[in-house]
Amino acid sequence: MEKLKKRWGLKSNFQIVLILLVFSINGSFAAYIAKPLTELIGLDYETTNPWLFWPVRILLIFIIYQITLPMVGFFFGQFKFFWNFFTKKMLLRMGFKRFMKDV
Repeated sequence: MEKLKKRWGLKSNFQIVLILLVFSINGSFAAYIAKPLTELIGLDYETTNPWLFWPVRILLIFIIYQITLPMVGFFFGQFKFFWNFFTKKMLLRMGFKRFMKDV
């Protein structure tokens, strides 16, 4: 636990528990939300070729996960952690540096 606290810049073990809880809830939430979105764009598990359905569904889950991670973190009081260490880094890697003034 001490290694995680040091690496992530955390102060307590309770913060680690909250962060791990946010990761687990957000992963389930992203997968849950991706199902109606795949149906909304016209892809159904029963009628769509799996070689098309699964890559699209996984891509949707990835995008939803990145968008909702700071939101779910906010509800657990960990918004700053998720914005600074994950979402901001992901946005920078995707080429959105020009839109972020404080980087």
